[in-house]
Amino acid sequence: MSMPFYVAPEQVMKDRADYARKGIARGRALVAVRYADGIAMVAENSSSTLRKISEIYDRIAFAGVGRYNEFDQLRVAGVRAADLKGFQYSRDDVDARSLANQYAQILGQIFTHEMKPMEVEILVAEVGLTSEGDQLFHINYDGTVVDERDHTVLGGDTSAIATRLTETLGDAAFDTLELGVAVRAGVAALAGPDRTIPVAELEVAVLARGEARRCFRRIDDDALAALLTP
Repeated sequence: MSMPFYVAPEQVMKDRADYARKGIARGRALVAVRYADGIAMVAENSSSTLRKISEIYDRIAFAGVGRYNEFDQLRVAGVRAADLKGFQYSRDDVDARSLANQYAQILGQIFTHEMKPMEVEILVAEVGLTSEGDQLFHINYDGTVVDERDHTVLGGDTSAIATRLTETLGDAAFDTLELGVAVRAGVAALAGPDRTIPVAELEVAVLARGEARRCFRRIDDDALAALLTP
């Protein structure tokens, strides 16, 4: 009787992590930054129909990088979970923290038990009634959840983009930051010093604090061009 081929569990996990990271790195990055009146999300995206940033619920947005068909499945699952919870209980009971925990369980289960992990990183963002209530949850391919406060970077060359973003914003007070400053900082961090990203290849959306029940809105090309002009 032949012995089965043995691979150490540590090696299996390492190989899966390397595979997922390489798949995510091939995609284009995304940045989220808090500003005075909400949360701005900026993504490099040349497609006008396939969206990286979407609305989940009244005050909650979803963003993903990596393999589109995989993070879009997660987006749809999040919309359904939020709608069901809001219908069964109350719209106020739907929050980013519980959605982030559900996503973490899904991604962790797939990473641990499936042959191929999901090649995605996702963001669940919620704008609060005040700036203290703003939340950014960055969930990795293995189900790890990182609770960010002021800004976060998904996909691409994460460390370099995060460094540029930190250098651009410096010691800025995010609770008083203007939307234009936040968007320009995000675009500059994504582009780097050696290139310029055309407006047509940018996807920008905000969760804007205000009186309206639904806080999510997209920034069209004309409005974005105005924001990018200091």
